[in-house]
Amino acid sequence: MKNNSAVGLDIGTTKIVAMVGKKNEFNKVEVLGIGRSKSLGVHRGVVNNITQTIQSIQQAIEEAKSLSGNEIEEVVVGIAGQHIRSIQHSDYITRKNPEEVIDENDIEKLILQVYKLVMLPGEEIIHVLPQEFKVDGQAEIKEPIGMYGGRLEANFHVVVGQVSSIKNIGRCIKSSGLKMANITLEPLASSDAVLSNEEKEAGVALIDIGGGTTDLAIFKDGIIRHTAVIPFGGNVITDDIKEGCAIIEKQAELLKIKFGSAWPGENKETEIVSIPGLRGRDPKEISLKTLSKIINARVVEIIEQVFLEIKNYGHGDNKNKLIAGIVLTGGGSQLNHLKQLVEYITGMDTRIGYPGEHLAGDSSDNTSPMFATAVGLLMNALESSKYSKASEINENIEATDNVEEEENNITKNKKVINNEFSKRSTFEKWVDKFKEFLDNA
Repeated sequence: MKNNSAVGLDIGTTKIVAMVGKKNEFNKVEVLGIGRSKSLGVHRGVVNNITQTIQSIQQAIEEAKSLSGNEIEEVVVGIAGQHIRSIQHSDYITRKNPEEVIDENDIEKLILQVYKLVMLPGEEIIHVLPQEFKVDGQAEIKEPIGMYGGRLEANFHVVVGQVSSIKNIGRCIKSSGLKMANITLEPLASSDAVLSNEEKEAGVALIDIGGGTTDLAIFKDGIIRHTAVIPFGGNVITDDIKEGCAIIEKQAELLKIKFGSAWPGENKETEIVSIPGLRGRDPKEISLKTLSKIINARVVEIIEQVFLEIKNYGHGDNKNKLIAGIVLTGGGSQLNHLKQLVEYITGMDTRIGYPGEHLAGDSSDNTSPMFATAVGLLMNALESSKYSKASEINENIEATDNVEEEENNITKNKKVINNEFSKRSTFEKWVDKFKEFLDNA
């Protein structure tokens, strides 16, 4: 990759986005090219068709290469899906020499120790995110580097996912001719793109509404406190419109984008939109009031599930109150009157999050909320990471490939041996029969 550029790859349910960029002299992210393709092999954030996903990735990568003029070899990839869960964990290490100050190696040693935790069968750790530290029992330390102490302890937010889902993403990346530089939970990537440090300090809930999932990330005191993935997004709203209005999916999606509203009170009964009929049939008339009622029912369900997660975190307590409220992002956040509905249900201040703050230039193509995850992944790719889960995934896939290759070679050798044995057996049988014929002659 030339020009110190990097690539973020957002493998979504509705679209796959490859974003190439670099940092300019003002430390802003300059987008060099964006490749987009329709996502055909992903359902609710999880790969369910390897071949189709590979084709979609390759299409997006080729477009990004063409527009940026860069060769693309490695990418930072986002991960989501209902298999994602998070846990709180405390751990500690005892330092050999408490007379020396704590450094980055001590913190890394503690983090790597947490990565070795035994998870449920079929699960593995994706992220280990430190919250507060303790040094020799002294609590509420945000930055222990430079302090003296023998016992270093910390609370961690641990993000866990299914091994099979993680490896499937790795398989798609490798089969697309790419290397995975890192893997990042998508709501964490989106939060980097649209949240300010002040919001994270005051307390904020990021809600990223994608096609297949709605992702939540809660920050307080500048620290990640809670993450969750709700297995519903914009696609389920489209499905509801398709069934409720008895129209095809393409028409339902266009209706949602052009005329959809999350607030039924905004439309009158007399407002009608005409949909072309199928193969010469008469056009179909649909009431915008009916359309908004269908959308409202599903959006209310999604927001209530998200708000339940926010309440479970402890937003009702003064200590955990999210003063900065809610930030909506993702393609689904562009639904008309969604902001007002979220404020009505939650009673929390709400704004739409745009990723433009960190970008050089003001292109609307880059700053749309639908690109928040891709921008966050690109930002992640441009930052150096001490520990990358991707290296472990790449090694596992490489090892699996080697095992499969050895098994294939063994199978081929067996076939050769069996064929030779079969040939010898036939020849020997013929010789026996010939001998028998001579004996009887």
